[in-house]
Amino acid sequence: MVECLNKVCGVDVHKRFIAATILSRAGEKEYREFGTELGSLLEFKDWVVSNRCERVAFESTGVYWIPVHMVLEGHVELLLANAQFIKNHPGRKTDKIDSGWIAELCLNNQIVASRVFQGTDREFRWLTRHRENLVNNVTQCKNRIHKALQTSQVKLSSVLSDVFGMTGMMIVEGLLRRDDPEVIVKRIKTRALKEKAPLILEAIRTGLDPVSCMLIRDNLAIINALTERIEDVDAEINRYILAREEDFRIALSMPGMGQVNASAILSEIGDYHDFRNGDSLAHWFGITPSLYQSADKRINGSITKRGSPHARKTMVEAAWAAIKAKGTIFNRAYLRIKARRGAKVAIVAIARKMLCILHHLLVNREMYMEKGIKEKHFKIKTTASSKVMTVEEMIKCLHEAGYIVRRDKGFKGCT
Repeated sequence: MVECLNKVCGVDVHKRFIAATILSRAGEKEYREFGTELGSLLEFKDWVVSNRCERVAFESTGVYWIPVHMVLEGHVELLLANAQFIKNHPGRKTDKIDSGWIAELCLNNQIVASRVFQGTDREFRWLTRHRENLVNNVTQCKNRIHKALQTSQVKLSSVLSDVFGMTGMMIVEGLLRRDDPEVIVKRIKTRALKEKAPLILEAIRTGLDPVSCMLIRDNLAIINALTERIEDVDAEINRYILAREEDFRIALSMPGMGQVNASAILSEIGDYHDFRNGDSLAHWFGITPSLYQSADKRINGSITKRGSPHARKTMVEAAWAAIKAKGTIFNRAYLRIKARRGAKVAIVAIARKMLCILHHLLVNREMYMEKGIKEKHFKIKTTASSKVMTVEEMIKCLHEAGYIVRRDKGFKGCT
C-alpha cells in the first residue's frame, strides 16, 4: 500500500547553500535558500519542523548532503535519492525548479530511497576506506621508487621478486650510502640469492645519482610514515571488529577471506538485514548482469557496476584468493566458467557466489563448512591502539566491562 503524504520538502544541495521547496497536497509551495553553516542548517531544520513536513528528500550530491542529513536526523523522516534516478526533463534548469521537482517526486512516492549508513556502521566504513587509501598511497610511493631505480639503470626488480623485502631493502640502503656494489652483494645471507650474486652485481653496478637518491629517500620516509598510520587505523578498525565479532568469524570461515578483506566487506555491507536475499545484496554491490529487454528481445549485458567500487574491488580480490583452495566449490565453479567465458567473467561470477553464500551464513548465523574440505582455523589479530585515552573514555570502557567506577573529588594526584 502506497503511503499518502500531505506535505513534503525537496532540497537541492550545493556546496555553499541549499535550495528547499515545501510542497503540499493542495499545491501550495514555499521556496527558501539556506547556507550550509551549522547555524543556517539549524534554521532550516526549524523551518521544516515548524511547517510540519512529513518527509524531506534530497540528492546524494558528493559529501555535501551528509551535514544536512545529520542535522535533520531524528526530527523528520529523511529520503536520500540517487541523482541519476531523479533527473528532471532537459530544458530550463534552476535551483528553484530542481528543488520543486524533488518535492513533487517525494509527494507522489516516486523516489527509490538510497541506503544511508548510521552511527557506528558509517564510521566503520569510513575507517576501512581510509585504510584502503593509505595502502594505495604506499603503492604509489613504491612505484616511484621502482621508476627512480629503472631510470638510474639499476635493474634490481629484474633479479629480485620483491625489492621491498629484507634483502632488497638492504641492497637499496647500501646504494643510498654509496657503498661499493661488490661489498653490498657480499652482505647477502639468503642461500637462494647468493646463487644470483653475479646477476645482482650486474644489476646494481651503475649505482644511483644524487637526484635519484633524494627521491628514493623521500619516498621511503613517506612509506614508513604511512605504515605507522596504517597500524593506527588497524587498531581503530579492531575496535569495530570486536563489536561484530560473530559476524567477523563467520566471514573469516569462508575460503579466500582474511582479516583485511573480511572487515572491508562487512563494513561495506553494513546491516545485512536490509537485503531480502543474497541476490539483492549482489545487485547492490553491482556484480549482477545488466538486462535489456524490449518486445521479444532479451539481452544480458555486462555487470551493472552500481554501488560501491570499493566493495566490488575487495570482493573480487577475495574471489581470487578463494579459487586457489583446490577442491572447493569456488575452485571447481571457476574452472568450469573459465573454460566457457574466460577468466574475468569467471572471477566475477565467483565473487557473486561468495557474496550470496556470505549473506546466507550471516542471516542464519552459521559457519562455512564444505564436505571433504578441512575446517578453516583462524585467529583474530588484535592490535593495541597508540591513541591516548581520556579519563572519560577509560571510565566508559570500565563501565562496559561491568565495573562500577566512583570518582573521588578529594583526590589531588597519583601515588
